[in-house]
Amino acid sequence: MRIALLTPTFSRFSGIDRLVEQKANELSRKGNKVTIFTLSADMKPEKGELIVIGMPESSFLQRLYRLFFFLDFGKVKKYTEIMKGYDAVVSFFYPMNIIASNAKRKYGRKYTYYNAGVAYPRLFSLPERIYLKLFSHYTNNTIKNADEVYSISEFLRKELKKETGIDSKVEYVRIDTKRFNKNISREGIRKVIKRHRLKGKVILYVGRISPHKGIHLLLKAYKIIKKQIPDSMLVIVGKHTFGAYSKELKRLAEPSVVFAGYVPDEELPYYYGACDLYATASLWEGFDIPIAEAQACGKKVVAFDAGSHREVIKGGKLAEPGNIQEFARYAVQLLR
Repeated sequence: MRIALLTPTFSRFSGIDRLVEQKANELSRKGNKVTIFTLSADMKPEKGELIVIGMPESSFLQRLYRLFFFLDFGKVKKYTEIMKGYDAVVSFFYPMNIIASNAKRKYGRKYTYYNAGVAYPRLFSLPERIYLKLFSHYTNNTIKNADEVYSISEFLRKELKKETGIDSKVEYVRIDTKRFNKNISREGIRKVIKRHRLKGKVILYVGRISPHKGIHLLLKAYKIIKKQIPDSMLVIVGKHTFGAYSKELKRLAEPSVVFAGYVPDEELPYYYGACDLYATASLWEGFDIPIAEAQACGKKVVAFDAGSHREVIKGGKLAEPGNIQEFARYAVQLLR
């Protein structure tokens, strides 16, 4: 079969794009010819072909373009027609659903949608809130004619059913246990420790630096932890995507907080290996891949009981959402 995988970005920074890469490899191994269609990409697939559709270079214009992609009539028409050459179309996120939905309606192509969810708009500032509400509205409208829908957690399955009436099958994201396991290179771990001058008990967070990830709450909880475990350190790994929010975080941070920035995929396992506890104060997660990766590396986890965390966390503690005192108490227990 010829299968088209549609994703807005094919990026090492995106959790959902890991699922796209995983699916491309899985489908290719089964003998299918796979093509990934994306608006922009900063990596190449291990298996299959990559076609970059293109979009503006400015990050602000990119966001507008993705929201109102349906107004780019020429590209929508062109890539909808290209789908005639495929047996099945799989979309992983809006606005690519527009092409997939059109291909189903015009040419009868099988349309499968993977639901990775959209974070609660209330967790963001007003402009972002409006953007996300529109994004959710357009997403829900463009999946109505999908033949199959998969959600990456039971939490998202319920959310989608409540919002649209569409029931979906749950398919969790799989972790690459060849990379993430308990036998991580000691040399790699030592390099991370030396690079950031780590000592004492190390707490790690991995993910986007975004308001809904609750990193401001993590920093507040860490202040409480630090009083009880003075030799502890907090390492925050991830790309900064909200400038004002990042400045606020650096203002809140203790001197023993390390902002490591983006870490290449090949080095990430060493960071998990170097930590004593994985912590996230995220207030919404469709799945939370870093938690699963940390656990595969044998690490305990502390998190808020929000989103899919109850499904993903197998060894650790869940605090009441937003309760930083309880969060800190659980972290101290696990560290000790």
